[in-house]
Amino acid sequence: MTNAKMQALKAQGTLNPHPELVQDELFVTNDFFDPHDLLQVKYEILRRVHVDGVPPGKAAHTFGFSRISFYNMQAAFTREALGGLLPKKRGPKHPHKLRGDVQAFLEQSVLGNPALRAGPLAQLVRERFNVMIHPRSIQRVMAQKKGR
Repeated sequence: MTNAKMQALKAQGTLNPHPELVQDELFVTNDFFDPHDLLQVKYEILRRVHVDGVPPGKAAHTFGFSRISFYNMQAAFTREALGGLLPKKRGPKHPHKLRGDVQAFLEQSVLGNPALRAGPLAQLVRERFNVMIHPRSIQRVMAQKKGR
């Protein structure tokens, strides 16, 4: 594999962290099949089961995955097609600590004192709601509110 391809896979989040576990014959004998390409590996597991009739547990093991991983891949593929096999960003997808009541409090605080900065606002939220919010999260939400 070229260094450029390795870098591209890494940048896309599709670099297989354990290519050495892929023992499928096609990946071992044919250069087209790249054990470093996680998307290709996942697709081939599904194809082996659904087209070639290989049992899910055996296919998963041959490609370096658990049986439960196979079923998760299958469900994601069924729901989202090929995009379902791409890695997802982990962690919260939105500011989960900034509930509606907290956001309303922030807006009121800023209306009452426009010079109030994110650090002191975070402290006010901590005192009022017993919730620790990073000042940068407050800045992002307030910037979004201004942009509307």
